[in-house]
Amino acid sequence: METHTGLNALVRAIRAEEDGKQLRKELARNMREALKPAAVEAKNAIMAMPSSGIMPTAPALRTSIARKIRPEVKLGGRWSGARVKAFKTKNVRGFPNAPKRTNRAGGWRHPVWGDREKWVTQHGKIDWFDDAFKGREGPYKAAVEQAMEDMARRIVNRAG
Repeated sequence: METHTGLNALVRAIRAEEDGKQLRKELARNMREALKPAAVEAKNAIMAMPSSGIMPTAPALRTSIARKIRPEVKLGGRWSGARVKAFKTKNVRGFPNAPKRTNRAGGWRHPVWGDREKWVTQHGKIDWFDDAFKGREGPYKAAVEQAMEDMARRIVNRAG
């Protein structure tokens, strides 16, 4: 059974239960728990990015990005599933797309501190986010599927 199709079927079954709202919350929590090790891997990867430390009074970029990495689970609606996401860093140096820009090979452009006329291109640690999961997709997917399977088994046992 395809994971996505199975998740939609499971969400429909949960809605049919009397305490469906509580079951959905529990399923989402279990799926997030299954992805927490993946989020830790991504956080470790961004923290390993070298830092020049030019502006010591500015918010720490790597730490701010790491704080915004977390598992996300949505059940129902346009998108159902579980993933690890690096959310935007809204109030960090006017750089809301920091997670995306530090991950890409092209880097990002910004004015030189103290000289607004001169711009430079800065590079982060290329593919830090993607590489954090490379070779580990299977165990994370299996853990999420196990959480789904446990909830499905629980619903079946109630009915039987």
